[in-house]
Amino acid sequence: MNTINVNPAEVAKFERLASRWWDADGESRPLHDLNPVRFGYIAERVALKGSRALDVGCGGGLLSEALARAGADVIGIDLAPSVLDVARLHLLESGLAVDYRETSVETLADRMAGQFDVVTCLEMLEHVPDPASVIGACACLLKPGGRLFVSTLNRTPQAFAAAIVGAEHLLRLLPRGTHHYAQFIKPSELAADMRGAGLALEDLRGIGYNPLTRKAWLTDSVAVNYLACATKPE
Repeated sequence: MNTINVNPAEVAKFERLASRWWDADGESRPLHDLNPVRFGYIAERVALKGSRALDVGCGGGLLSEALARAGADVIGIDLAPSVLDVARLHLLESGLAVDYRETSVETLADRMAGQFDVVTCLEMLEHVPDPASVIGACACLLKPGGRLFVSTLNRTPQAFAAAIVGAEHLLRLLPRGTHHYAQFIKPSELAADMRGAGLALEDLRGIGYNPLTRKAWLTDSVAVNYLACATKPE
């Protein structure tokens, strides 16, 4: 597998945010606000207690810790070393156990194929040069019958307005340059990559978010941010 599916500028961007990752009122505020909804979506569809889970692009560990708290045996991977240091440090506060590793998902797929019940890849695909490569590696890592959960941004005018104009420029919830519109992914493109990896798309839901009230919810509209669940055939 190709193991060099990374944009160094994207890694550097998240490295700069590392020390403030767990600040719920800082630059990672949207991640904190959206995490309960994303976790709830996952927990409704898989039995996490006793499962083996992989969090791809884990960042500072928001989702990894939620999965571990639910009883999963969790590995979190990322390519930003400073962010992983923050994730490991936060375990001292939470008392949870997560195995954090600095590696690409493609490299891990060569070593741990077919070992995970659950693989998550949230808000990561729009930051890599080859999203299909990530999907393929995630599929390889799943056990037969396992589920892959993905969240990303749709390539629509609504998503441009919300994620770039609104969040980065007007409300300044995120640093400018966090997102690049050309890298947003249409659900049809994601579904095609999943089919190409031998996965079956099971569900697609949008995520609504009001940055002023900090409320997030699931919606039928996938025009901006959306979640997808796919299964690996038995």
